[in-house]
Amino acid sequence: MLDTKVEGATVVDGTGAPGFRADVGIRGETIAAVGNLSREPAGTTLRAAGLTLAPGFIDMHSHSDWRLWANRRAESKIRQGVTTEVVGNCGFSPAPVNPSSREDLRGFALYLPEGMDFSWRSVEEYLKRFDAGGCALNVIQLVGHGTLRVAAMGFARRKPADAELAHMQRLVAESLEGGAWGLSTGLIYAPGSYAETDEIVQLARVAGHHRGLYASHIRGEGANLLNAISEAIRIGREGEVPVQVSHLKAAGRPHWGKVKDALALIDAARAEGLDVTADVYPYTASSTTLRTLLPGWALEGGTWAMLERLHDPATRGKIRDEIEKGRQGEEDHVANAGWDGILIAYAPNCPEAEGRRLSEFARGRGVAPAEAAMDLILLSDGKASMILFQLDEADLRTALGHPRVMIGSDGSALATHGELGKGKPHPRSYGTFPRVLARYCRDEGLLSTEKAVHKMTGLPAKKLGLKDRGVIRAGAKADLVGFNEKTVSDLATYENPHRYAAGIEYVFVNGRLVIKGGEHTGSLPGRVLTPP
Repeated sequence: MLDTKVEGATVVDGTGAPGFRADVGIRGETIAAVGNLSREPAGTTLRAAGLTLAPGFIDMHSHSDWRLWANRRAESKIRQGVTTEVVGNCGFSPAPVNPSSREDLRGFALYLPEGMDFSWRSVEEYLKRFDAGGCALNVIQLVGHGTLRVAAMGFARRKPADAELAHMQRLVAESLEGGAWGLSTGLIYAPGSYAETDEIVQLARVAGHHRGLYASHIRGEGANLLNAISEAIRIGREGEVPVQVSHLKAAGRPHWGKVKDALALIDAARAEGLDVTADVYPYTASSTTLRTLLPGWALEGGTWAMLERLHDPATRGKIRDEIEKGRQGEEDHVANAGWDGILIAYAPNCPEAEGRRLSEFARGRGVAPAEAAMDLILLSDGKASMILFQLDEADLRTALGHPRVMIGSDGSALATHGELGKGKPHPRSYGTFPRVLARYCRDEGLLSTEKAVHKMTGLPAKKLGLKDRGVIRAGAKADLVGFNEKTVSDLATYENPHRYAAGIEYVFVNGRLVIKGGEHTGSLPGRVLTPP
């Protein structure tokens, strides 16, 4: 007897093959049968005629590590149909932790919910602690290069000594043995930005030896885009490790059109035999911390040292001059977006700034935009964030259409209430996956539903080595999403981002219903997944 039977849906199985009408039977955590199951008894039968049933979506690039501690229901993600999130991206993960630099990690984190106290030492210990609390969806953890650097050498702006590099290599090995799936870098963020390529190669080689992958927020997404893509490919080649280029984009109008050149580099690497892929989110604005407006040297020593520099008038003046003049050879958000293109997303202790352009906020204070940005960084203890309107729709469509580009939100599991519902965050945390299905499949026809679902399921599953998820077939795990192709849509906007998606009717995680009739059941069947 089946536990659950989903009856009469159009099954889009995640492989890219055409959809077909079938029933899907679930027993325990597993898909037991796919086909005509009209004669099969089931404890529960869900009538799904008119719905599309797909594998649960895999968010290839997420930052929910922090939010899931306070949002075990994973509200904004599970309501999109996301059943697995890859976290620990952009070089920052909650573990490993060196007690001597614990406060540096606390200062670097943008959000610290109750329970996230960094009292663990290893990735293994951290994951056990997190898993004990339950979760609505599955979690795949990466270990962040920035976190490794903090553990080995703090926020020092220099090459590591031999002993420090060896320490980081040991931590990579221990992390992958303890449950991490690979290594991530954030090469525009201190302290990762202080690292030279050879250092990363040495660490990536350890990850590759443990069958992990290398995911990178590359060293530049504007003027330096193609050089940064080439660096990521070099790390994959020399480190003998699969490469995932995170949130592929060309930032800034002078660089629009370069996404096709970046994809050509990826294609050439694949022709060479290297496993290089990328992910993208379906929006023309990016989002990051406000402190990335500062020159790299201003963050040396960590967040508290940065705040002290901003309090010192002479040093603050030097920082202001560098922001206003631009920093040749580095990624410059101001040059890419312009002051009018920067929206303040989150500003603790200054909520009146949220949802306003930085230029407008500065005028209201009677100061230059660079001064206003530094004021917000100080007021928020470095935790303010921004949205940058700097991307091109044509570039986005080029990336979405490429066969080796999958979907990653670059967002977090938020909710419409409490602390998780504050600020004006990027709408991608609420709308990424439905937006692809609605705008780029149904409305514009850029992708077929089958191709889009493959980018959200089978393609990331293959990259990760997930053999029992990302596809609908007998024997696979019962991570499933049932959605209405006619009504699925993203409702979150830049003006009103805290809105759940529509048209996601059913979501199963490990065989249990988490979303039923569009509403959360409260079930927490997800778990931390272990590498293959």
